[in-house]
Amino acid sequence: MHKSLFALSLVAIALAAPYATAHERGDIIMRAGLVTVDPHEESEDIRLHGTGKLPGTSAGVNSDTQIGLNYLYMLTDHVGLEYLAATPFKHDAYARGLPGDLDGHLGTFKQLPPTVSLVYFPLSPYSTVQPYVGAGINYTYIFETKLGNSAESKGFKGLDMDNSIGWAVEAGVDYMLTDTLILNAQVRYIDINTTATTHLNGTKVSVDVDVDPMVYMVSLGYKY
Repeated sequence: MHKSLFALSLVAIALAAPYATAHERGDIIMRAGLVTVDPHEESEDIRLHGTGKLPGTSAGVNSDTQIGLNYLYMLTDHVGLEYLAATPFKHDAYARGLPGDLDGHLGTFKQLPPTVSLVYFPLSPYSTVQPYVGAGINYTYIFETKLGNSAESKGFKGLDMDNSIGWAVEAGVDYMLTDTLILNAQVRYIDINTTATTHLNGTKVSVDVDVDPMVYMVSLGYKY
């Protein structure tokens, strides 16, 4: 009899207790982790002003990994507004296909790619696993452009790169470790376009580059 009453009591408590939600309207989620920017660049031919484009030439950019910060505010139980930030990424820039010994490392630059997106969570707010997709806009701020010593020794002088505004799409998943602690993985495609400019023996040299990186992030999040 006592066991039956105890069992009935447990059932009553379980029915009375509210369900814990993974994501619901008004939640603020902050994530922090490692984020990698992996350029998949497409470059036009390098232009030597006064001469024209140099066929077979191009520019390249390498990858970098930094600390990423991700903030999410749930506008509804299924739609959130997300902001991606990170510590500055540092990339090497390369020239390819130039004649003689002009090929190779050109210089370095830093960039910050703040991105604002609307994200959609299709599953029930009570689901432990929360996949999502999103789309938004990116502004890439490029700074501290610096010509390399080897490029300077070849006659190059100065390096400038334009900032970029473009669109971004993403897919990711949140896994609820507890009611407040979240494991997250996400991947983005960001539309980044820039024009790099330098001078070679007094002649202006420029190239248009679609950097278009894939951005990968793994992080831990906390829900407030």
